Amino acid sequence: MASSTPPCSLTTSKPYQNNHYPQTPHNKHHWKPSNKFSSLGSSSSSPTTQNPSNFPLPSHKSELSTNFRGHRSTRLVSKFHFNRPKTTITRHTSFAEQALHLATQTDEKALETLLLSFESKLMGSDDYTFLLRELGNRGECSKALQCFKFAIPRERNPNSKGKLVSSMISILGRLGEVDLARSIFEKAKIDGYGNTVFAFSALISAYGKSGFYDEAIWIFEDMKKRGLKPNLVTYNAVIDACAKGGVDFDKAVEFFDEMVRNGEYPDRITFNSLLAVCSRSGLWEAAMDMFNEMVNREIDQDMFTYNTLVDAVCKGGQMDLAVEIMAGMSEKRMWPNVVTYSTAIDGYAKAGRLDEALNLFKEMKVLGVGLDRVLYNTLVSIYGKLGRFEEALCVCREMERSGIEKDTVTYNALLGGYGKQGKYDVVKYLFEEMKRECVAPNVLTYSTLIDVYSKGGMHKEAMDIFREFKRAGLKADVVLYSSLVDVLCKNGLVELSVSMLDEMTKEGIQPNVVTYNSIIDAFGRSRTAQIQEIDDKTNDMYELPNGDVVMSDIGDKKGDNQVMRILGQLAVRKERHAMEGAKNNSQELLCILGVFHKMHDLEIKPNVVTFSAILNACSRCNSFEDASMLLEELRLFDNQVYGVAHGLLMGCRDKVWVQALSLFDEVKRMDSSTASAFYNALTDMLWHFGQRRGAELVVLEGKRRQVWENLWCDSCLDLHLMSSGAAQAMVHAWLLYIRSVIFNGYELPKLVSILTGWGKHSKVTGDATLRRAIEGLLSGIGAPFHVAKFNLGRFISTGPVVTAWLRELGTLKVLVLHDDRGNPESGFDQLPNLQIVPL
Repeated sequence: MASSTPPCSLTTSKPYQNNHYPQTPHNKHHWKPSNKFSSLGSSSSSPTTQNPSNFPLPSHKSELSTNFRGHRSTRLVSKFHFNRPKTTITRHTSFAEQALHLATQTDEKALETLLLSFESKLMGSDDYTFLLRELGNRGECSKALQCFKFAIPRERNPNSKGKLVSSMISILGRLGEVDLARSIFEKAKIDGYGNTVFAFSALISAYGKSGFYDEAIWIFEDMKKRGLKPNLVTYNAVIDACAKGGVDFDKAVEFFDEMVRNGEYPDRITFNSLLAVCSRSGLWEAAMDMFNEMVNREIDQDMFTYNTLVDAVCKGGQMDLAVEIMAGMSEKRMWPNVVTYSTAIDGYAKAGRLDEALNLFKEMKVLGVGLDRVLYNTLVSIYGKLGRFEEALCVCREMERSGIEKDTVTYNALLGGYGKQGKYDVVKYLFEEMKRECVAPNVLTYSTLIDVYSKGGMHKEAMDIFREFKRAGLKADVVLYSSLVDVLCKNGLVELSVSMLDEMTKEGIQPNVVTYNSIIDAFGRSRTAQIQEIDDKTNDMYELPNGDVVMSDIGDKKGDNQVMRILGQLAVRKERHAMEGAKNNSQELLCILGVFHKMHDLEIKPNVVTFSAILNACSRCNSFEDASMLLEELRLFDNQVYGVAHGLLMGCRDKVWVQALSLFDEVKRMDSSTASAFYNALTDMLWHFGQRRGAELVVLEGKRRQVWENLWCDSCLDLHLMSSGAAQAMVHAWLLYIRSVIFNGYELPKLVSILTGWGKHSKVTGDATLRRAIEGLLSGIGAPFHVAKFNLGRFISTGPVVTAWLRELGTLKVLVLHDDRGNPESGFDQLPNLQIVPL
């Protein structure tokens, strides 16, 4: 399942979170991109280009939301400083260090006796604060609390008590014990020594670190009502709460502006937190602006600054810029570490650029940067997606040799990779091994297995997994439900998938854009199945083909029984394919419009995948009027995106082309698979409705922006990644291109070929939809190509034969494409300016 926001976060506990990003031996070298990044420059460039503030920014600001651009998440760098120990220097005595040494070796029952023996030697709040902080850094929460309770009554000075309170709250916040922190704060206020800016700031930070943004803001506002003026630490804490709580960037900027108005000068922590806000939202342009502002204010950057910036840029799909930033780090006497590399590698992986991810990994190993759990898991996922399972297992073995055991994330990556390759026996073995090794499956594990088995037609196995999931006591999330919805849609059960949405909302789970994209994509397909209704009295058992009876022993929940009903019926193949042709195109497109309105009501923002699914539905529709009506209605929601599609469909190309080019620029920023899906969908719709010249211009723009790699040369046209309409338009464009080569006096190579391979929709070798479409096109225009003897997906001819055909008088006429409808005087530009509804 595709997702704008992947359900699996590769962020786990990392050993380097508890130190200051130690520089590895490779730091003595200047990191430079390899030859494949040579176009980006290197660290040996001139001083003017070395300045980080000179990183290139886009020539214009995007008008499309990040939701449409479909940015994919990378690892969550904004949490890299969670649990990182405080580095504040305190004036403690050697007796405090002795007490700490003994405290770490004694149990909690004997701790008070130990503290009593040191009471006369410890020098007040400085020594006690040292003890609290160091015990907290070691995760000794109970001992730290015991020490705090011992110290408070022995301090006479309210300021010293307040210092201990703020230290204890800060420690509990880092350990995630926000309730304890709040209780200490409230007691300190009652006792008269907690109403300080430091205690409030510490509590704000504690809530922020645990992601409780609303509570952090409430404390912040309460502090101001009590007449306390926020200081730099307070503002940094509340901005950091924005980063941890996923708050909009504009809200964080409001706090920043208030901070400056109140005379507080931002520091590195302020900007690092603002960068973390950008990182969470994929606002790479805002992150670059923030970084440049940091440079202009002459505020030094640290490793966290660069790692967060790289993460934001990767989430924005700007992988080349990410590599350039890494190359420029050496100018600040810093070099990419394991966090930087794993962020960039994961970014490449989520952008679908797996080979480049592996190349960056090789560079990392050459430079001697050690791997961590996150990077190992990322590599396992990459090799699994590529089907290179031996290498994935080698990574697992290397991981274990380095003392890192496989965890849930590792197994999830392996299960997903083997499942996509149809290796179901291995999937079953891995799942059993996972349980034998006492690695607890999580919701994503079960979602992956249900998705794998269901898409492989193994519905009984999917039903068994769902039963085990419920027995494990886990609560279904949006990922699992979206997986079930996708299964239903892939089996043509669109009506049931819609009813599953109701079950989700009843369970308090809001569908996301991925859920709705599956449903939109399912409408308009050539066959729709209806599951056989079951009487409620007998819905707790299913007879399988082998005669076994499966009991629904999951419980009394209606939603659980519905899932079991669905999977059980799919297992016994009781679908009825009686709905074929039952709905007309108008009804199906109206359903899509209804789904789109529902998304709007729930404030779920459509993205580029939604757009492509809608265009694909239009391509499957035989009514031009219905398709144009749907796109015209959708212009109310986004005139820039759907207005372009509507204008091109209506033949108003000249009037919308400038807007179309701007849209294509936005699409170029996406990962290659998403961008090619967009171009394929748009071109398919135009080709389907006879707008052939418009389709050709669109694919040529895609070629110019390198959406499809290795697309054509004088001797070969590669259509592997193209849809039927896009490929046919490209054939015309390519033949016109090689015709111009001939008429410029050049000769074609001896062998000329067109590759279709399996095609975008092919299921059986030699019977691909794309191959048949191209075969029909070549035959229709009289092109002298024939199927290769040992490659049914390849059409070949000789250079002299193709040259002779292209020189014929009638050839140019059949190659030049025209639109069925050109409408320069249409009402397109006479329509009122439609207001875009903010989603």
